[in-house]
Amino acid sequence: MRWAVRAGYTEDDTFSVAMWGVIGAIIGARVFHVIDQWDFYAKDPISILKVNEGGLAIYGTIVGGPLAGALYAWRKRLNVGRLADVAAAPLILGMAIGRIGDIINGEHHGAHADGFPLSVVYTNPNTLGEIGVPVHLAVGYEMIMDLLIFAGLVWLARGLVRGRDRRFRFNWDPRLPRDGMLFWTYLGVYSLGRFFIQFYRVDTPFALGLSQAQLLSILTAMVAVWALVFQYQRARRYGPSHGPATRAAPAAAQHPVETEPGEPEVAERAPLSG
Repeated sequence: MRWAVRAGYTEDDTFSVAMWGVIGAIIGARVFHVIDQWDFYAKDPISILKVNEGGLAIYGTIVGGPLAGALYAWRKRLNVGRLADVAAAPLILGMAIGRIGDIINGEHHGAHADGFPLSVVYTNPNTLGEIGVPVHLAVGYEMIMDLLIFAGLVWLARGLVRGRDRRFRFNWDPRLPRDGMLFWTYLGVYSLGRFFIQFYRVDTPFALGLSQAQLLSILTAMVAVWALVFQYQRARRYGPSHGPATRAAPAAAQHPVETEPGEPEVAERAPLSG
């Protein structure tokens, strides 16, 4: 919230965008999970609606949340690129916090890791993990990666600065030359790391021997790199640009009132009596 205010947005706009982002994230996460596990849901389509029983895909969150928030922001004439930049660090931090629950519950099974000194073994009979089997804590690896990306994004945004009283305060002064580049950096770095971490998870091959998450990682990284190169080229050609937080509404066209020759012009509103 404080980053958004520092970037020029109101609290009301920020809360509204966040609300729509959460709705889009939940829908996207469910849709991506259903597509990934379609063989299961095709036998019982009603279970698609049983979100309370679990089954969400993180890439659906990454796609659905920002897309819904961006559509709302665009309709409200907000600067979508800067808003995406503001959301990047909180998004990756939220993903890291969510992985804590995955670690505790044993969700998203890791690959077997016999003899690996950093492997973990789940022993609780109520766990969702494999009981008594040493496995890679892949979601733990991802949590550490997410926290590192969060720290990097805060640095790139100059999101924390130390004041004269030696205390840190929130700030917004991105090091990257154009709005939107911070968000694409987040997507590109996360996708690259997620592609390799996925090899340490047990997952269903989706195509070409790769999981859905790995294929989406490749696609997302390619789009992110293209977007960053495009923005850097624009920065070199037109210079750095951090536009206002809101776009001005188009001015209404002024049409002169046509009158007959010799006919006096009539005021649109009658003058107020004194």
